[in-house]
Amino acid sequence: MIGWLQGRHMECWTQGNRSGVLLVCAGVGYEVQLTSRHQKQLQPDSELILWIHQVQREDGSSLFGFPSRQERDLFRLLIGVNGVGPQAGLALLHECKPQELVAAISGGDLKRLCQAQGIGKRTAERLAVDLRTPIAVFGGLDPQPSLVEGLACDQIPEAGEDVEATLVSLGYDELEIRRAIRAIADGASGVPPSSDDQDGWLRCCLQWLSRESA
Repeated sequence: MIGWLQGRHMECWTQGNRSGVLLVCAGVGYEVQLTSRHQKQLQPDSELILWIHQVQREDGSSLFGFPSRQERDLFRLLIGVNGVGPQAGLALLHECKPQELVAAISGGDLKRLCQAQGIGKRTAERLAVDLRTPIAVFGGLDPQPSLVEGLACDQIPEAGEDVEATLVSLGYDELEIRRAIRAIADGASGVPPSSDDQDGWLRCCLQWLSRESA
């Protein structure tokens, strides 16, 4: 497997929504796919060093190149999530610099993740849930608490299950609901309702969810 290439940037190429570079190494030209952001930074006929992720298929292999080992390793974390292929991984790294992406995933910033081409809400949720701990380790951070983990007992509504069931019936998913409950408990809408105030929790959660989707 190829892990690293050094050579001369011969030309850039674009095929549909894919972009890359033809890298000449020891007389051999390698087509390497890059993020559009990275490709635009390249100077013609310059010397390049790329960290490579190679995907082997029956019909051949594809090379994905990155300017640093950190970015290549982050790409590998991303494509390890169910439903996130190489093109989605590149789209995320095009939209966000590595540390911005680490912060978005560890903080559950679904809106930011969904700005990447081809990333819908469900995929963003999987990234936030599946990579919560791995992304923190990668970024040298303390893992963020899970969406309702760490709340004091008096902050969790007694009617939490009823609130969640009502919100599910309105079309919200579990991750959105837990983020809303945590945000309200943390004071995002002022002083949280008392734990037995089902209507108060439901109203605050709906207001928070409405603001998030705006």
